Amino acid sequence: MIIIPVKEGESIDRALKRYKRKYEKTGVVKELRARQQFTKPSVIKRAQHMKAIYVQKLRDAEQNM
Repeated sequence: MIIIPVKEGESIDRALKRYKRKYEKTGVVKELRARQQFTKPSVIKRAQHMKAIYVQKLRDAEQNM
């Protein structure tokens, strides 16, 4: 359960914004969407591999500059 202490004089909009940010970081929505359909382990591994290649290319390009 996410608890957001509201400080004295703080607006509700500000507290709601902090709540939404904290909720987004927990990854609840992302996990729920992922559970809606089954993804084969080989597809997951392939996606992770492609992401690793992409990140490595970005790092290599950054170092060469």
